[in-house]
Amino acid sequence: MLKAEGISKTYPPLQVLRSVDFHVNQGEVVTIEGASGAGKSTLLHIVSTLDEPDQGRVELDGVNPFALSSKGLALFRNKNIGFVFQFHNLLPEFSALENIMLPGMIAKQNMTALKNRAHVLMKKLGVSDRAQHKPSELSGGEAQRVAVARALINSPKIVFADEPSGNLDSANAALLHRLFIEVRNEFGHTFVIVTHNSDFAALGDRHLMMRDGQFVN
Repeated sequence: MLKAEGISKTYPPLQVLRSVDFHVNQGEVVTIEGASGAGKSTLLHIVSTLDEPDQGRVELDGVNPFALSSKGLALFRNKNIGFVFQFHNLLPEFSALENIMLPGMIAKQNMTALKNRAHVLMKKLGVSDRAQHKPSELSGGEAQRVAVARALINSPKIVFADEPSGNLDSANAALLHRLFIEVRNEFGHTFVIVTHNSDFAALGDRHLMMRDGQFVN
């Protein structure tokens, strides 16, 4: 479902990625581990369409997203891709429920169905009692679980997570790790997760190591 071939990226004077090949199958949880500077976040940003490679090709479900117009790319992301980052990036003026619903509102989904799905996701992620709370009223773990629900609200074909537990204590990190696997098992989502956490990385269906801009055995 995701195919990347010959991906290279340089931020002068550093070559961050060196002709990387990468693929992900539907329903997989793929984890990418590596030290800071290994290139894993740069690769994630490219295959998730947030950045373009200097060389190489990316296809998601047979579509080259970088061949789309800027408006077409924005629509493609909204429909097909979910994002979870190290910092939750919730909008402070909106409640947890509103933050979760926002991508669906942009996609002009039916509001009743959208709200129902948001509540299903909040229950699954253990934050159903925080629906009307603003981000400032949530703990770090709760805010990140709300961010995961937001990433899932449009039933994306693939979810990209960049150090999703990097800002959490060990207990909340372990909870989030389990939830990713449970969500995949229940809803069938595909995940690509960049992490420093070896225990988390080992939970993936495939655990890849990156060093000096390339995958290593």
